[in-house]
Amino acid sequence: MSTRILIVEDEEALTLLLRYNLEAEGFIVDSAARGDEADLRLQEQVPDLVLLDWMLPALSGIELCRRIRARRETERLPVIMLTARGEEGDRIRGLGTGADDYIVKPFSVPELLARVRALLRRAKPAHVANMLIAGDIELDRVSHRIRREGREIHLGPTEFKLLEFLMQSPGRVFSREQLLDGVWGHDVYIDERTVDVHVGRLRKALNRPRQSDPIRTVRGSGYSFDEMFEGEAESA
Repeated sequence: MSTRILIVEDEEALTLLLRYNLEAEGFIVDSAARGDEADLRLQEQVPDLVLLDWMLPALSGIELCRRIRARRETERLPVIMLTARGEEGDRIRGLGTGADDYIVKPFSVPELLARVRALLRRAKPAHVANMLIAGDIELDRVSHRIRREGREIHLGPTEFKLLEFLMQSPGRVFSREQLLDGVWGHDVYIDERTVDVHVGRLRKALNRPRQSDPIRTVRGSGYSFDEMFEGEAESA
């Protein structure tokens, strides 16, 4: 199951930046620009983690955090507060209200991502498990071993990272650009056709004759890993 993060932030540019980087890490991202809107969202669906701004329209982040902790359904929901208020008293107030972590703007995106992963490891270890299992494929992140129906599959490092990235969000369609960012990184400048080459290599390693192909090509959009996909093995 993919990890869902709710961003509660009224600064649109920052929301877009956070969404881009979190989705590149394989997270599912929702957002709300108002505190009262986020409050309703949380009553409808509880995410796995909340990134919460302090200064919000209609309902402040501090008050929303209080409500989160007061409800049985969300009392243990991980919350990271993002705010420009960096004074010691503000930090104490934010943490005292129930935030699990407190990050002052401006902040480093890599550091934020590291804190998100660390908090999820503590609060929801199943979401950052060492073993990914989808359909008949098992991927061990520690030993870098992959098995399909008990058969060991040997992949190069790039194909391993590509499969790991796709298996973190089964069924979700990723564009070639998203795969480039998620697997190769934002600072690597290579042609998008490189993705097609490595998808082809991954398919060749995963699939035997008469086995279904778990890598689904979505014309005009990109690729997804879908353990329920019954398509025949194909080349990228």
